Parts: sequence; C-alpha cells; structure tokens
Amino acid sequence: MSAGLQTRPGSPAPPPEGRPLLYGLRPLVARIHFYAGLFVGPFLLVAAVTGLLYTAAPQIERWAHADALAVPVSGPERPVSDQVGAAVATQPGLPVLEVRPAREPGTTTRVSFEADGLPEGYQRTVFVDPHTAGVVSTLDTFGEWLPVRGTIDNLHRSLLLGPPGQVYSELAASWLAVLTLSGLVVAFTRRVRSRRDRFLPRTGGSPRARVRSWHGAVGVWASVGFLFLSATGLTWSLFAGSNVTELRRALDWTTPSVSSTLPGGAPAAAAPGDGPGPDVAATVQRVLDAARADGLGGPVEVVPGDPGAAWRVQQVVRSWPEQQDAVAVDPGSGTVTDRLAFADWPTAAKLARWGVDAHMGLLFGVVNQLALAALASALIVLVVWGYRMWWLRRPTRSTAAPPGGRERPSPAAVALVGGVAVVAGLVLPVLGVSLIAFLLLDAALSGRRGRRATPVG
Repeated sequence: MSAGLQTRPGSPAPPPEGRPLLYGLRPLVARIHFYAGLFVGPFLLVAAVTGLLYTAAPQIERWAHADALAVPVSGPERPVSDQVGAAVATQPGLPVLEVRPAREPGTTTRVSFEADGLPEGYQRTVFVDPHTAGVVSTLDTFGEWLPVRGTIDNLHRSLLLGPPGQVYSELAASWLAVLTLSGLVVAFTRRVRSRRDRFLPRTGGSPRARVRSWHGAVGVWASVGFLFLSATGLTWSLFAGSNVTELRRALDWTTPSVSSTLPGGAPAAAAPGDGPGPDVAATVQRVLDAARADGLGGPVEVVPGDPGAAWRVQQVVRSWPEQQDAVAVDPGSGTVTDRLAFADWPTAAKLARWGVDAHMGLLFGVVNQLALAALASALIVLVVWGYRMWWLRRPTRSTAAPPGGRERPSPAAVALVGGVAVVAGLVLPVLGVSLIAFLLLDAALSGRRGRRATPVG
C-alpha cells in the first residue's frame, strides 16, 4: 500500500486484493456473530432457562399432581365403560374429546371434555380410579399435559403471552442456528497454536483469552445439539412453523392418520362424539374392545369421531421404540374399518415425530432429559461468557478494533450474506428481517469508523 493511501489506526482496512470474498466474509461473519450474540443473547438466555426447567417437567408434574395421577391398587380394574360413565356424570352436557385408559395398575384413567371458557389448547380432564370407578380429580389440562407442565410448556414456548410471545421463541430458535454456524466459522478460521485449542479450553493467557477459549470449545462440542434444537424448535414457531407445515404438505411429508370414513358412507348406529349421550361410555368400551381384539396393545387414546364417522384408537407411547399404531373403528358395530402401523409411516414423518419427541425429552426418557439439560446449561454459560468477553473488550477509545478485526467486508461478502437473508426471510421471516437489520447496523458502524479515520500523507 502506498504512503498516500495509509490511514490512521482505527480506520477499517480494505480486504486484500485477489481474494475479497475469503477475506471479506470472515470479518462479516464474526461481526454478525458478535452483534447477534449481543442483542439476541437475552432471548436465548430466557429460552435456555425455561428449556432447562422444561427438562424436569415430567418429574415436577408427577410430584405436583400425584393425587390425580396415582391411586392405590385396590383390586381388579372396573370396565372402562364404568370409568367413563363416572366421569361423564360429573360433566353433564360436555362433549367427550378423548379417553386414555390407565396405563398400568396404580395409575388413573383420563376422560377429557370440551368446555367453554378455557384458553386455546386446553380441555377439562376428569381423572378416574380404574379400580373403583371413582373420580379422584378434575383439572384443566393443556393437551396431555397437566396444569404445571402446561404452564412450563407455554412459558418456554411463548412466555405465557400467547401468539405474540411466540415471536420471542422464533427469534431465539432461528438465531441459535445462525450463531452456531457463525461461531463454527470463527472457531475454525481463527489462528491457534494447535488443533486441540479448537476443542479443548486453554488455562493460560489473559482473562479474555481464557473466556474466549472456553466459549469456543464448549460451542464446538454443543454445536450439533444446538442445530438440532433450532431445527425442531422452529416447527412450533408462529411464522416459520406455518411455512414448515406448508412445505411438509407440499412434499407429502405430513403425519398420516387412519381414515374416519365408514364403509359405504353409512352413518354409525351410535356415534355420540358430539355430546356425552346416554351410551357414550358403552361406545368407548365397544371401540376399545375392538381395537384390543385387532392387536392394538399398550397405552392408547380413544378419540370420538364426528357424527357418522369412525372413532380413532391410537397408541401413545412416545419413548423408544415408539408405539404409534392406530385403528379406526365403527362406533356402532365395533368393526375395525382402517389400520395404520407406525412402521408404514413415510420416513420424513417418522423423522419429524422422532425429532419433536427428542426435543421434548420424551424419546429416550431420562437420558434424553439429561442431554437436553446439558445443552440448555451449555447455552446459558455461552451467553454469559459472550457478555463477559464483550465487557473485557468493550471499546474505550475510538481506535478500538471492531469485532472480527479491522478488515472491511467486501461487497461480494455483503451481497452473499444479504442474499442469504432474503432467501431465509421467505421461510424464516423473523430471521430474515433481523439478519438484514444486523447487516445495516454493521454498515452504519463501519461508515462511522471510516468517517472518524483521517487519511495520512
């Protein structure tokens, strides 16, 4: 560089000639990693803390609602019709949504009803002692989760704010992937004394160097888990989730289900799914007996169909190996009209089921919970270490180096990342908009540093 083109320290350096994309992309990625970590960090921290709480939700639920879930084994189980009849008697006029017979001796049968005045996704559930057919508790449940677990689930998903709160979780889930990938770029392009320094933290050096080493090593080891949490977490998001659903539908990757159409289109002789009716309990028993006789074993749920439609009985074991076989039953005759084995699901639907259940800590039981707890804990310390590094390197002079060094991002690098932001915005709108905002922020800060620099000579 000639003397006439020299600039004072603090001026952003142009990318070396000949390889602008290589030299321009790395500092831009590093700056995006820095700015995103700085501004998205609080959202990630909340997601990680609530996620860590969620990993213990099954144990918390069993402790908090022991009176509704467990009963003494006081003899043989009564017929399911007696148990459902006892529940229906306590909720006159309410339609039955689902019946889950007791999973094993000492557990309760659940009968869920549609009730007015409940939040979206909630239903009224009556818990019945299968040995005595006596009602032991009535709770408003969030799907299959009891109140305490439903609250933890909604806290993690939307901060108890409903759909507006889901923007937070979508921002956290989408940027978790970006921060992970950009962090890997930074880690594997940074000059180190040996390869082991990318995977094992250093114990020597300055305080900031030690924190950076720990931050990088933990991030590398947890990267695969973070990418998994990001991908599966987006399936529940407000905007990206609907796009993912549409994509799965277009590619025929949706979860299959048994047909509710009865042979010949004839109406069922007794289909009281739209209300309790005098024989709903007997119909549940008839449908359940038909499913058991057809070979559907283990814990199941019985879901009444619309008038004139078949009822569905499906296995509900979501731990490995999963049991999700289902049959459709004519509620009037007790004839099985359709079958669907989990083994026959499309591969994409199986992967989606496994991914969601692993994200929820259901697929491998306690091992799954411990793995999720480790990932949540790693994310918490990474965010804390990130802010610690920022504090240790905070600029106190106008000549302080920006994140990623003094190299100025090349136009090709900016165009590449900008194009990625536009494409991402089509599927992940929250990510796309925020990524463009970060690019504009970097451009503004780079311009400000450039105006402060005065040419020499």
